[in-house]
Parts: sequence; structure tokens; C-alpha cells
Amino acid sequence: MLRKLPDKISKFLIYLTAFGVSALMAIMLIHIIKESIPAFSELGIKMFLPSTEWRPVSANPQFGLLPAITGTLYVSFIAVVLALIFGVACACFLNFYLPEKIAAVFLAFIDLVAGIPSVIFGFIGLTVLVKSFATHLHMAAGQCILAAGIVLAIMLLPFVISTCHESIRVARTQYEMTALALGFSREVTLVKIIFPAIRPGIVAGAMMAFGRALGETMAVMMVIGNSPIFPKLLGRGQTLPSLTALEMGSIEYGSLHLSALYVANVVLLVILLAVLGIGYLLKRRFAKHEF
Repeated sequence: MLRKLPDKISKFLIYLTAFGVSALMAIMLIHIIKESIPAFSELGIKMFLPSTEWRPVSANPQFGLLPAITGTLYVSFIAVVLALIFGVACACFLNFYLPEKIAAVFLAFIDLVAGIPSVIFGFIGLTVLVKSFATHLHMAAGQCILAAGIVLAIMLLPFVISTCHESIRVARTQYEMTALALGFSREVTLVKIIFPAIRPGIVAGAMMAFGRALGETMAVMMVIGNSPIFPKLLGRGQTLPSLTALEMGSIEYGSLHLSALYVANVVLLVILLAVLGIGYLLKRRFAKHEF
């Protein structure tokens, strides 16, 4: 009986922690939905019409969220595409073309990058990338959607590289020796066998990166320009997290303006759940066709 006591205590603590986290998430979700009800009741679908602008303090206030929603999706899409291209390539290089000890050193540095505060990325993007855009592309300020996407892609690289690296390592142990025994070259093995086998891992990395991109605030806010207009690649824009961060601390509690910001966060949660759901379905579909 006493031998099983530590196991029972560990099991109880695990269940207690899981319940506590779930309860906390439920309380936060209920609070966000509750605070957004006034805006939904008074404004309704108007918040999502292309003709409605974000002018919360004008004589005739408007609370259009569509520009920020499109800006969020635009920046996240650019960042995830760039992170996947360079992240998968980097993971392949670390697995196939570097000695294991040297690759481990690089992976350690890549993991360190994931722990750098986002404000550091934003500051570097503002002083280097935005300045370069303003100089070489003859832009007025250099802050734009593309700059935000590039900075965010650099922040997402550690997540994509780590996920893809582990997937490639597992696939190599299963298929590489067989492929080489059949006379396939390293490149053919990588393209024809390893890549199809790691599709679930790539999807998982992409979804993790997209979820991270949707919620990023500070770095994006520093380089995107923060203009509540429909985004263009080399134009200013705004995302839902940056909109919330910029205005949440300077508005009256209980106002319609505050409720509209809660609606923005509800929309962000819905987008995140939709992305994760699509990623889960894609991962299951690819896993069924895995070698």
C-alpha cells in the first residue's frame, strides 16, 4: 500500500494541475465572451463590414475590425510561409549534411533564439529591416506588412526547425538504410522518401507556428505601422493583438470601445481554434498515408 502512495500522489497532482489549467482557461474565455456581449448586441455585423472603419473616438465612432483581422491573417501567412521554407531546409541541412555533434551545437543555439524576448526582435527589425526598407525601397517610414512578416518568421524559425528536425530524425532511422541499400542517393532519399514521411511533422510545425504568429504582439507592433487600414504588402497595417495592446490601457472601463476590443480577442480565439482544428485534420489525413 505504501509503495503505491507516491504514484497516487503524483497522479492526484497531475489531475489537479490539469483541472486547474482547464478551469483557468474556462474562466478567461467566459470573461472575454461576457465583456464582448455589449458590442455584439449594439453593433453586430457592422464590426465586420468592409465599409466600417476603426474610428472609436470620432464624433460618429466606428468599430470596424475587418482591417485588423485581414492584417493578422496576412502577416501570419507571410511569416509561416517564410518560416516553413527556411525552417524545413535548415532541419534537412542539420540532419543530412552536418556531423551530429556540430548539429547539436547549432540546435542548442536555435533553441536559445526561442527564448529571446520579442521586444528584442522588434527593436532589431525597427533599426535594421525597417531602415533598409525606407532606404532601398524609397518608402516614407519603412514600416509595413512585409517587415512584420519577416521579423515574425525569424521568431518562428526555432519552432519549425525543432519540430521538423525531430520528424526527419525519426524518418531517417526507419527508411534511410533501406533506401541506400536500394541504391538511392542521399538527395533522392530526402526528396522521395523522407519528405512524404514527415508531412505530419511539417503540418504540426506549421500549425504551431501559425498559432504563435496569431498571438504575437510587441515585435509586430514595432514594425507594422499600426494603421487600421486594409493591409498591402508594402503598406502599413495592424493586427488584432497590436490593436488591443495599443488601446486597452487608455479607454474607459465599461465603454463600447472596450467591448469592441474584447470582440477582437474573441475573433482571434476563433481563428486560432479554426487553424488548430484544420491542422489536426490535416495531420490525421497525412498520417494515414504515411509510409
